[in-house]
Amino acid sequence: MNLLKKQGFFNSITLYIGTALGFFNLIILFQRVLTPEQIGFFGLITSVSLLYTQIAAIGFSSAITRYFPFFKTDDKKHNGFPLYVFKVTLIGFLVVSIFYIFGKEFIQSFKKDNRGSSLFYQYYYYIVPVALFTLWYNLAETFARTTFHNILPSFLREVLLKVLTGLAVVLVYFNFINYTQFVYWYVLANGIILLLLLTYLKKLDLIRFNKVSEKVRTLSPEMLRYGFYAMLAGGSFAMIQNIDTLLLKVFSSEAMVGYYVTFFGMALVINLPAKALNTTSYQIIADAWKTDDLAKINKIYHKTSLVQFLLGCLLLIGLIANWQNILFLLKKPEYVNYYDVFIVLGLGFLFDITGGLNGAIISFSKNYKLTMYILMAAALICIGLNVLLIPKFGMLGAAISYSATMLLLNFSYWSFLAFRYRLQPFNVQFIKLIIISMVVLCAGLALPYRHNFFIDVPIRSFLMLFFYTVLIYYFKISSDINEFINQIINKFKR
Repeated sequence: MNLLKKQGFFNSITLYIGTALGFFNLIILFQRVLTPEQIGFFGLITSVSLLYTQIAAIGFSSAITRYFPFFKTDDKKHNGFPLYVFKVTLIGFLVVSIFYIFGKEFIQSFKKDNRGSSLFYQYYYYIVPVALFTLWYNLAETFARTTFHNILPSFLREVLLKVLTGLAVVLVYFNFINYTQFVYWYVLANGIILLLLLTYLKKLDLIRFNKVSEKVRTLSPEMLRYGFYAMLAGGSFAMIQNIDTLLLKVFSSEAMVGYYVTFFGMALVINLPAKALNTTSYQIIADAWKTDDLAKINKIYHKTSLVQFLLGCLLLIGLIANWQNILFLLKKPEYVNYYDVFIVLGLGFLFDITGGLNGAIISFSKNYKLTMYILMAAALICIGLNVLLIPKFGMLGAAISYSATMLLLNFSYWSFLAFRYRLQPFNVQFIKLIIISMVVLCAGLALPYRHNFFIDVPIRSFLMLFFYTVLIYYFKISSDINEFINQIINKFKR
């Protein structure tokens, strides 16, 4: 757990800085510089490229984590495993690209009436290089993570990419570049962070593209099978995360996608604790399964779930209580009518992070195929709910579909681990946390609004944080949190 805490700490700093930058870009810059349609397209290029990458990778982001420990060697050649991964995923990318490029007319047929005005159709082919850069970055980042060098990769993706994106929006604001050049810039920015990561890996000599060994070729069929299952699982999860955006485009407009992407980006803040902890935890879980160390797995499972729920509740109630201040930042008056969309999305993210490492634990076990079946079923349910609810409720329908899917998905994971392996992260502390969160939320909402953003936000947020911290400390919700608070108190005493 020392390694988990150390790297989790640095990743948390990077992720919080990155989230603050992303929040600033989306809530401040985008809303004041770009139109809702342009924001919507930015959301679409992200969503489509993620789905593109998930399929093209053929599940090898997961396969690297699972199999690299068996091929890793002291001479850094690693039995030629890195070259093998590159070849396989390049074939996957070429196949997907052929379908994507020649399938443009079919995709456009879903909404023939706005081909000329739709930004998605105007910039359709720009998604291909973004997907390629994203694919290679994900693979390189996974190799870095397996050797516990995940801080810089996280920084490049979470911080530098957002800085470059924000800078481009500022240039649009001052008319130095137009929106088309902004899209060029974004594609180039993804290429830059990939180049920097590859340079970093080369400098540390973490991977080499040596000849593929017989050992790798022997296990190739098994790895391809595993990768295929991981692709179906990862593709299904990516579908759950992005299908609402795509179907909003089909059933409404890019402007509505822009509003929804904004709410989704705000709610994504709640997922921050999970991203900080899970980056390192995945490799530890994979190593623990090699020795069937269920006690270690259950310990990490419980602690990550509890801490993620604790921090997720704090972030959600803080955002809800500061809704009037968020509306001030968003500037566009249209957002006033969609307050419920954000709350529903926020609950969906809270359901997800509360599950902790449940999906990863199953994925790295011998029952990894089950993850695929559960995710595929969840993706189908999510698609069905979106098709039914978006035409009737619009953005709220998309939000309900997402949150209901995340609740069902994590309940399925929890049920299997509880009954098959007796792995159980939940206890009475979670109930206490729900009560504490509701009390603090009610107190935060009851505070009078001061009609000044720069006064109300610090006061409201500080008071809520103070009472929340006091209550979780008094009721001893988490030993790790109490230990951290005690260290701070002792420093002040000294």
